[in-house]
Amino acid sequence: MIICRHVSKTYEDNQCTALQNVNLEIADGEFVLLTGNSGCGKTTLLRLMLKELEPTSGEIWVNERNLADVRPAEVPYYRRSLGVVFQDFKLFEKKTVYENIDIARIVAGGRRKDAGIKISSLLAMLGIQQLHKRYPSQLSGGEKQKVCLARAIVNHPTILLADEPTGNLDPKASEEIMQLFGLIHKQGTTVVVATHDPESAEGLYDREIRL
Repeated sequence: MIICRHVSKTYEDNQCTALQNVNLEIADGEFVLLTGNSGCGKTTLLRLMLKELEPTSGEIWVNERNLADVRPAEVPYYRRSLGVVFQDFKLFEKKTVYENIDIARIVAGGRRKDAGIKISSLLAMLGIQQLHKRYPSQLSGGEKQKVCLARAIVNHPTILLADEPTGNLDPKASEEIMQLFGLIHKQGTTVVVATHDPESAEGLYDREIRL
């Protein structure tokens, strides 16, 4: 579960208020869209949930833990329960598809023993098993985002956060990516997607929260 209580965020360098008094609850297993105009704070809210930022005021609880109590040294362990998908992919250009996914597994302390089977099964589920030896420069935007999705879920996170995951994709690729989010949601993962394009997820999500 994710709970935000009276959450506000002001950036001190320019005194810009990105969020003001946000209250929301996202139940375990929900598929929720965060929507709103550009600059309304969707990305900021996800970064607060990821503990990349600290709120100016208010509380954020994730999986029954107050993020204010998560010390800096504990942040990497906290993030192991989260999967994250970015709009701009953030893939390692000199690593293959397989290696990009395997890095996420290694960072989270995954066992090497079953790595090959796990990653191969994941690529097959996402329909990109034939791409495992390719490099990001050899992939389309939709294929890159599928690799990012595989990387995000290789460690079986309880919560999947996505920031405008279809922002750089054409309509067909956008629909494919959202269908995959729907598939992951059906497997029991809590999915939170910040998007300006809720139509691409039509029929897949449980609820829309407009900021």
